Amino acid sequence: MATARQKVKSNAPTFPVPQSRDEVDRAIARIGVLQRERIRVHTDKDEKMALVSQEHKGRLEPLEEEIRQLQQGVQAWCEPNRESLTLQGKVKFHNFPSGMVNWRMRPPSVALRVQEMVLDALKQRGLTRFIRIKEEVNKEAILAEPEAIAGIPGITIKQGEDFVVTPFETRLEEVA
Repeated sequence: MATARQKVKSNAPTFPVPQSRDEVDRAIARIGVLQRERIRVHTDKDEKMALVSQEHKGRLEPLEEEIRQLQQGVQAWCEPNRESLTLQGKVKFHNFPSGMVNWRMRPPSVALRVQEMVLDALKQRGLTRFIRIKEEVNKEAILAEPEAIAGIPGITIKQGEDFVVTPFETRLEEVA
């Protein structure tokens, strides 16, 4: 019977660890250079994407306009012929050799113009069943008075510490 191999876990970090104050300073400086390079790469990418989008916009607009016009034409023909296409309303679609048309009912929706005015009108008419009251925990108040909630299960006040490296800004190196 073969023995199983055991993996040995190493606690050694998989990243470079500076060994002196000077090495830490050089690492922070390098972080600054890399962050600026990252900004340059993002900017370059965004500029190229904008150029590609602009280049294709001229080619896409006529296609989209022709599609819109053809769809309007198909609908203009199908609407007066709807009864025969839908088997006198038994179905809501029709299959053509090249594709299908169908009529779909959108689900109902409510549109409000001025919500405050609508709320006032509903309250005045006693239609408060159409007003939603949302209860939620006021986290800001808990943080202001943490001793008041001591011992209440389900509430934990968390606080942590982040380590932040902020390289000093230097003038961007000129790109040749």
